[in-house]
Amino acid sequence: MAVPPGLPVVIVGGLHADARRAAVARLLADVPGSVVLHHDLATAAAGTVVRTIRDASGILDAGEAPLVNDCACCALREDLVPELERLRDTGGTRLAVVELWDSVEPKAMAEVVTAGGLTVTGVITAVDPALVLPYLGNGDDLADGGLAAAATDQRTVADTFARQLEYAPVLAVADSPEADDEDRELLAQLHPTARQVRIGQDLAPEAAEPSEPSEPSEPSEPSEPSEPSDPSGDGLTVPTPRRRALSPLAQAALAGFDVEAAAAAQHPACALLPAEADAHGVSTLVWSMRRPFHPERLYAALEDLTCAAARSRGRFWLADKPDTLFHWDAAGGALCVESTGPWLASLPDAAWDMVPPVRRAAAALDWHPEHGDRCQHLVFTSPGLDRDGLERLLESCLLTDAEYAAGPDAWQRLPHAFDTLLEV
Repeated sequence: MAVPPGLPVVIVGGLHADARRAAVARLLADVPGSVVLHHDLATAAAGTVVRTIRDASGILDAGEAPLVNDCACCALREDLVPELERLRDTGGTRLAVVELWDSVEPKAMAEVVTAGGLTVTGVITAVDPALVLPYLGNGDDLADGGLAAAATDQRTVADTFARQLEYAPVLAVADSPEADDEDRELLAQLHPTARQVRIGQDLAPEAAEPSEPSEPSEPSEPSEPSEPSDPSGDGLTVPTPRRRALSPLAQAALAGFDVEAAAAAQHPACALLPAEADAHGVSTLVWSMRRPFHPERLYAALEDLTCAAARSRGRFWLADKPDTLFHWDAAGGALCVESTGPWLASLPDAAWDMVPPVRRAAAALDWHPEHGDRCQHLVFTSPGLDRDGLERLLESCLLTDAEYAAGPDAWQRLPHAFDTLLEV
């Protein structure tokens, strides 16, 4: 694998700290000339963020970054790019591994690094399969566990972990003896498009020493000799040194990353949501309908729907707000509902030119001759999921035949049950 020009940057994050540290240690061992940049936000209460730079032998440099607006994560943003630029300009660093602190989310940091003109070649979330369900079910505030990144941080363990997991195209999976088939299946169903790489996975013996590599197989300068040499002059030949191929984790770190595509994959209007699945006691229900929700009945069912699955997400359509696309995001027994702008069907034709192509493509796949891209598309994933009961509950929240037949003007006179929740 050829090494990208400049300074390749890989971001490694995750609330599973032991798995994250193991993944970082593996990258340091596998990629000669790599260093790790880490900002410890645990010291924020004292007014600073501690920055360390280390390689496989230990700490190379340490310093402090002052808080910005009483926000440790803001200090990280302000300090991260200058430090990466310094590593790039100093030379000698073949891969910069940005190890995020526990609750820092990779999306924000990948966008900061890319906006700073540096090349993110990989985003990896480290996961212990045995801890996926406990973390996904943990509705505690980050602040309660000393994991908040700012005084105003109101995130929970569950929603933070879900975003860390679902954003990364690569999951570094720890070899956990406590994990069973259900744990591994839950991880697979939550993020089916992710490339899973075991942290301890090595190349097969036949791949470890390629005899004729056509590309540099690790981030080092190509070997000069192309023919066997005879330094002693006695007729003995010395084989050209073979390069050791990169491990799967190191390959993933250098594979390339598209920050715009990653953001689009998380946007409610065009998110790459899981498909139907049912294995090892874990199920994913994909529920799609072309009829709007009755706002009052859906509001009354929110608690039951939120608690029906370990994780649920998607987009939905309220009858009394026909132009607004709503985002559904639930984990740890807590639900976030928010407006994410208009359905494309509600926009004038002239406005479509300002809509990203990926959004237009997603809308085209969902297009209905009467309702356009308006739809219900919700996905529920959980062990022990009561699929039949969940479908019945969701269907009971839709407009009845009589309500639907009354038409859009009548729908907008229905009780605006979500106004308080949405603060509109």
